[in-house]
Amino acid sequence: MLRDRRIAGLLLGDLLANVGTGMLLVAMPVQTLSRHGDVPKAIAIGLVEAAPFVLSTVLALAIGLGRVRVPPCTLLVADCLLRSLTFAVLGVLAVTGRLTLPVLIAGLLCGATFRLAGSSSRRLLATSAAGEAGRFSVNGLLGLNTTFALYIAGPVLGGVVVATAGAGFALFVDAGGALVLLAATLACVPRGTAGRDALRDGGTHESGWRILRRRPVAARLLVVEFFFNFLYMPVEVALPLYVSGSLHAGASGLGMLWGALGAGAFVGAALVSRLRNLPQRPLLVAIIGLWALCPIALAVTGDLTVALLVFGLGGLVYAPFTPVAYSFLQSGLAPGEQQQVVTLWTTGATVAAPLGLALGGPLIELAGSTGGLVLSGVLTLLLLPIAARAVLGRIPEGNPTCVSA
Repeated sequence: MLRDRRIAGLLLGDLLANVGTGMLLVAMPVQTLSRHGDVPKAIAIGLVEAAPFVLSTVLALAIGLGRVRVPPCTLLVADCLLRSLTFAVLGVLAVTGRLTLPVLIAGLLCGATFRLAGSSSRRLLATSAAGEAGRFSVNGLLGLNTTFALYIAGPVLGGVVVATAGAGFALFVDAGGALVLLAATLACVPRGTAGRDALRDGGTHESGWRILRRRPVAARLLVVEFFFNFLYMPVEVALPLYVSGSLHAGASGLGMLWGALGAGAFVGAALVSRLRNLPQRPLLVAIIGLWALCPIALAVTGDLTVALLVFGLGGLVYAPFTPVAYSFLQSGLAPGEQQQVVTLWTTGATVAAPLGLALGGPLIELAGSTGGLVLSGVLTLLLLPIAARAVLGRIPEGNPTCVSA
């Protein structure tokens, strides 16, 4: 796949853009804790973490439900331009000491308007260039990019930048990463044809949900993934408080913890291609059960070394989930169905984030960081039998599309 310059260029741009976003996993909680004022810490972190998803969810739903038709390349360019401009302004305000919590939330809210649509567009453009034969490999490489950038390079660099220069400088790096992705998109996607394959449907504008309903297992898997992500989100709220409280560590400790998750996820993502011949639906259910043990194990240890090992193993088991799920989803779709279905899937899976974060703030405030971690893991374990019944249920005869991938 990497011998194709278009795919290699898009993947490189995606990687570098995600490094900047990964730095914000460390920088934004630190920035929030220095600006939260009278707002409770957990509530403030939840609001900041949820802000980038609100407007982006509205736009992505409009695309996924067939209300809006915009070529993937156009959406990705818009995302890069808006993100780079907004985050550069937030960076200037941060380093000059004029950034307030409301301004930070508003900036993240507006600057990430095309975030979900841009994310699904990256996948559509890359998998379209690879063709059906290379789709599984490209989804695996995108997962590898995400895990390495978001959870290894990004958090480690974020911890260094926060410790040496301040949290505000991470915003400049993220803005720069968006510009790199913009350049890669303009250089690697042919002008005039970008995204046409994803939009070619013979004149129909069918809803992504209606298409999904013809593949019941895929539709039920989307519901399962929504709740899987929803129950994970309190972990992101609890983690900064858990690190400073139970582990008695600062920003560098938080960066190391995210880095451990990323290191495990990197290994897991690198092994995705070896999993392509395994039954994919049982594999997805097994991942949910194994991940559920991770936050519970974190809650019962107060040692940083053990926490790093636990989070690393959590990353290892979780990493294959997204590439396997997307390959399963895309396998039965025509070119004209790809954009609305992939965007709807991305939105349905990701909209759990702001909802989970909104719940996570009050939950962590009431239960504490360790109590919130335990609750997240226990509820995910309770999801396991539901997921097994929904995803592994008997497929009705005469509906072969349910068996694909």
